[in-house]
Amino acid sequence: MIVYSITTIVKKEVEEEWFGWMKSTHIPEILHTGYFNNHRMYKVRIPTSLEGESTYIIQYECSTLEEYLTYAEKEAPRLQAEYAVKFAGRVTTARTVLETI
Repeated sequence: MIVYSITTIVKKEVEEEWFGWMKSTHIPEILHTGYFNNHRMYKVRIPTSLEGESTYIIQYECSTLEEYLTYAEKEAPRLQAEYAVKFAGRVTTARTVLETI
């Protein structure tokens, strides 16, 4: 199994807006692409974030690396651009792709 993991540091002043948009819009849009079987969302508690920030991890699961690569080529640029415009300068995001072993 392949896990597409996104770690995001969110400034407190935008956290409620970001969280609501992720749950109601962005995560459903990613799942609607059909490339992912499941997702999980976590809020990091330890280590604690810097004052004025929260850290979240969202993980999407797909069956094969090929599925992820197709998503990355065909869908991710549009979705990431929308995300970047909406939250420019207010979030920091790092993406990784993991393989279950």
